[in-house]
Amino acid sequence: MFQNCYYNLLRENDLYNQTMLFWFMGHVFISPLNWGLGHATRDIPIIEELLQRGHEVTVGTSGNALALLKRECPECNFIHFKDYPAPYSDSRFFLPTFIAGIPGLLRAIAQEKKRFEVILAENRFDLIISDNRMSVYSDKVPSYFISHQLRYSMPRYLYPFELMTMPFNSFFHSKFLGVIVPDLNPNECSNNLSGKLCRSNVKSTNRRAYYAGILTSTKKIARDRDLDFLAVASGPEPQRTRLEEIIMKQIQQLPGEKVVLLGSPQKEYHKKLDEHTTVHSYVSTEEKTELMNRARFIIARSGYTTMMELAELDTRHGLFTPTPGQTEQEYLSRYYARQGWFLSRSQYKLKLAEDAEKAMQYQGFPEMAKTQENVKRLYENVLRKHLN
Repeated sequence: MFQNCYYNLLRENDLYNQTMLFWFMGHVFISPLNWGLGHATRDIPIIEELLQRGHEVTVGTSGNALALLKRECPECNFIHFKDYPAPYSDSRFFLPTFIAGIPGLLRAIAQEKKRFEVILAENRFDLIISDNRMSVYSDKVPSYFISHQLRYSMPRYLYPFELMTMPFNSFFHSKFLGVIVPDLNPNECSNNLSGKLCRSNVKSTNRRAYYAGILTSTKKIARDRDLDFLAVASGPEPQRTRLEEIIMKQIQQLPGEKVVLLGSPQKEYHKKLDEHTTVHSYVSTEEKTELMNRARFIIARSGYTTMMELAELDTRHGLFTPTPGQTEQEYLSRYYARQGWFLSRSQYKLKLAEDAEKAMQYQGFPEMAKTQENVKRLYENVLRKHLN
């Protein structure tokens, strides 16, 4: 009876229809970490799926992530929600800087929790999705954590410390109802994209883990592969600028048509270096998708979000240059080389023309389920029960 009355109300008044639809369908808070654009871009398909299902979405983030999501998902509500600073060094010695910064990072996480409590007091949410923000959860609202890192990669001489990162992560994961892992289940597939990073020996984390498969805003579309090289300078500063400087000095040495993307949405310019080389400070998701689909060869960081993009597009040829000192990217580079998928080079030893020729001998990622299928399954299996 209630359902029939509800649908009669919807038919009688369109405005009431829209208002009540959102009330009944649920309000979701999504908060990506602003360490580079990777966390924000992999959340876009989740946001789009929620909006298409009639849910209200509020995004809480800051910096480049906020600028990007305002451009790409204008239907959302937005809250400026600053996160903790990325502990990246201006040099290649990332690990000592990171370890030294752990006490400050823990204090910043505690401060973030206090800021989030203010947001919760001022808003009503039915579901919380945190992309790598450890304090964005509630005891009263179902909360999920997105991460492909159930453990961290450390240098071989710090392997005991690496093992300790699993219970460390598990402590934070225990605050959430579940952990959404954007990768294949390593227990079911030996060719998963993140290798050992999505494996944990902590039972409580394994019980919470939902392996969603790759999640990326980049879509495969039918385009001719008429762009010879696409180079992307991305990731956190200051190393993004370092890579930009290295690429700009060498990009014109490559043959054919070339495009360089600088990943800086807060400023925007477009210029030609020569007849065959174009530089964009920033392009929209649609424009980037167009370029990536056209590219025969992609030069990029070995950040996990970029890896998901290449897997989505079935890109077969590329060259990776991990952010110096970022042990995750360095591990992924070694892992992909062992698998025979892609070649990597340190940015300090990068010789684009020579390295690109060697990289053509690698075979690219194996076939895997794509984002559209994965995000629908994620909604049906995990999110829907909290929103309908």
